[in-house]
Amino acid sequence: MTTNTSSRGRALASALASALAAILASAFLATGAAAQIPSKYADPAKPALPKSGMQLDLSRTALVVIDPQIDFMSAKGAAWSVVGESVTEQNLVPNLTKLFKASKAAGIVVSISPHYYYPHDHQWKFGAPVEVFQHDIHIFDRKGPLNVSGLEGSGADYMPEFKPFIEDGKTIVASPHKLYGPQSNDLMLQLRKQRVDKIILAGMASNLCVEAHMREFLERGFEVAIVRDAVAGPKTPEGDGYASALVNFRYIASALWTTDQTVQRLQAGK
Repeated sequence: MTTNTSSRGRALASALASALAAILASAFLATGAAAQIPSKYADPAKPALPKSGMQLDLSRTALVVIDPQIDFMSAKGAAWSVVGESVTEQNLVPNLTKLFKASKAAGIVVSISPHYYYPHDHQWKFGAPVEVFQHDIHIFDRKGPLNVSGLEGSGADYMPEFKPFIEDGKTIVASPHKLYGPQSNDLMLQLRKQRVDKIILAGMASNLCVEAHMREFLERGFEVAIVRDAVAGPKTPEGDGYASALVNFRYIASALWTTDQTVQRLQAGK
């Protein structure tokens, strides 16, 4: 009798453990692995602002990745001393790889908004602090707008992990933006020509180019979902650029998703 009771108890405990594991797994998928978000960047427990309820329509959606380049995302890059901590903290390169892969599988438009500096750009007569810094470290330098010699493997080149997705003959590579936003390149035109009005936005740098692209997209009537762990930013004595941008993302973006949540939505088509 004792043996049978003990066996039934173990069976019940096993069943309960399995049920609990299933519940936890379901919760993990539903939250998009929210537990992976560092506590200092966690969303407020009781947010005051409503959610927008943004839904994807794959026929009208594009993944836009800003500056997926070596100088921003590799330890070999010119800006690593100021962005490396955040790139590592957000697991940026693996997360962007997941986004590229899921976006290609879903068949949505994929576009790159790159950053290049040519010799004549270094002759500007004035600039704000970050502009001066970028010129000083020669980030994203190329020999000229019509010259790609020396580009392969340089800081201006794409991260090797992304090249299979970017160089597949289908990805839209916009002309370069020069400061932060897309006002000076052809990104908007290219996306409108694809009848896109929903943007999944990721890349670098959070409080600079990502935020500037987000604001311009919103002003032009797009819906914009920021992928919070596929974005990173600078950290200097002036402050944590990722943390500052995250506040504005919560206020302004149409949605703020993790990579896992975004991949699930792409797979579900909504």
